[in-house]
Amino acid sequence: MRGLTLPKTLAVVGAATLMTSACLSSGGSSGGGGGSPSGQASGSTVTVWTSVDLPVMNGLKAGLAPMAAAKGITVNWNKVDNINQVIITKIQANDTPDIAMIPQPGVVSDIASRNKATPLDDVVDVNALKSSMLPGTLEAGTINGKLYGLLVSANTKSFVWYPKKAWDAAGYKAPTTIDELNTLTQKITSDKTATTPWCMGIESSAATGWPATDWFEDLIMRYGGTDGYNKWVKHEIKFDSPLVRQAAAEFQKLMFTPGNVLGGRKAIASTNFGTAGNPMFQAKPGCMLYKQGSFITGFFPKDVQANLPTDVGVFYFPPAQAGGEKPILGGGDMAVLLHNTAGAREVMKMLSDKNVGNEAAGPTNFLSPHKDFDVTKYQGEIAQQAAKITYSSSIFLFDGSDQMPGAVGAGTFWKDMTSWISGQESLDQALKNIDNSWPSS
Repeated sequence: MRGLTLPKTLAVVGAATLMTSACLSSGGSSGGGGGSPSGQASGSTVTVWTSVDLPVMNGLKAGLAPMAAAKGITVNWNKVDNINQVIITKIQANDTPDIAMIPQPGVVSDIASRNKATPLDDVVDVNALKSSMLPGTLEAGTINGKLYGLLVSANTKSFVWYPKKAWDAAGYKAPTTIDELNTLTQKITSDKTATTPWCMGIESSAATGWPATDWFEDLIMRYGGTDGYNKWVKHEIKFDSPLVRQAAAEFQKLMFTPGNVLGGRKAIASTNFGTAGNPMFQAKPGCMLYKQGSFITGFFPKDVQANLPTDVGVFYFPPAQAGGEKPILGGGDMAVLLHNTAGAREVMKMLSDKNVGNEAAGPTNFLSPHKDFDVTKYQGEIAQQAAKITYSSSIFLFDGSDQMPGAVGAGTFWKDMTSWISGQESLDQALKNIDNSWPSS
């Protein structure tokens, strides 16, 4: 999911947006690079840029306000679209905010390599965060052994959604392994409870293909474990490898087997991801399963959204083997300290406090990266259930395509998965094309 906390398609913006964003007020000339903090915290003004949804930003703003007021700090928030590109442009112009919330680990690494960010190891209480935050979240923002990106707002995607009433009537149970998921798929087919077991769609305008990359990421982390997944993300394990082919074989079994997907394989590439799951909620469900991120409930029909606890069920996309590692695929926005001032350091400390998300957790899609966050603050049973699944996972692994070079993660990985799924090229050719597109340096 490249670019934002919502679908990758939302990262595709026009030049006009970039120009508007670049004109937003900043916190002054670019600092960063470490050293002693400048100025006094009390009486200072700190500027924060973020691309999170406006309701989430407003929630974080409300949560931070009393903390900042107690320190005598004024915090100015700016909503900036396409922040990954804008922030690099502003760094080059030596004109950045004090803090930027970046949704892509590769951009955080780029900023750190330019010596424009301050390490957070002596700014926040890292040991306390290791106990509080999901395993893997701190690692996502760590470069060369130092913490540069602090995850503040998260999202997770290892979920399978189903129509609760029809599911309960059929007596289905959530699978605990991938083998059980295959068995469930076969059972739904034989029961004729629904037209097909699965709904699936990867159409997303210029970003068509990203839902398929999420499938591969979830499967690769299950078959390869954390180490195998991270090596694949870095291209130390190639796309044309036994690990990726194992993931492809499982995807093919579930999605290409005749009768498994509504509309068949030929419909996947032309079916929009946002509406693909809606047939689940017909009088006779068109499908019983749809794998997608926690945000997808906002795309369900309005009457379903109004009755989520009674109409919608969700389970964790199962591990490869029972009792094994239970990774969860996710993304989010990491706060980066660009100006090493006393006020900005204090605000970074506040952003590391789990309570900063208390207001955002209500009527928004905000997910705290703190596993000890009070889940009752999330609005509704489904949101709380998704949070519990997230917090019970063994490790949070950041979206792989968001960490890959742009030419791959938002390029050939999308394009060639789409070509393979639509039957325009073989798996062999798709994997070869992606490997060949990886930058040499």
